[in-house]
Amino acid sequence: MAVSDWNAFITQTDARMAELRSGIPGVAKGFHEIARSAIGKGALDSRTKELIALSIGIAARCDGCLAYHAKAAAKYGATRAEVMEAIGVAVYMGGGPSMIYGAEALAAFDSFAAPRGEES
Repeated sequence: MAVSDWNAFITQTDARMAELRSGIPGVAKGFHEIARSAIGKGALDSRTKELIALSIGIAARCDGCLAYHAKAAAKYGATRAEVMEAIGVAVYMGGGPSMIYGAEALAAFDSFAAPRGEES
């Protein structure tokens, strides 16, 4: 699926996820704890972990993963150059399909990153 408005996509997905969470609250709480623990600071910082998650989302061809992890990568201060390198790793690991989803991931990141006037 080609998403053209990543902010609208997240809004729509948030609503769908809220309904799902209400139907399976225990599972949702457990998943939230896994996510919180996995992305929290440790040997790797949260920015690096979000770039890894974005790469996995590309290789898995998951639009939701692209949206949420591109937004989080921007939130944690990832640069466009870092996202490009993460896309390169995903392409290496996932081949041609990752190239297509890499372009989608970059579009998602660009829509969430604050304009900084930087190309790096």
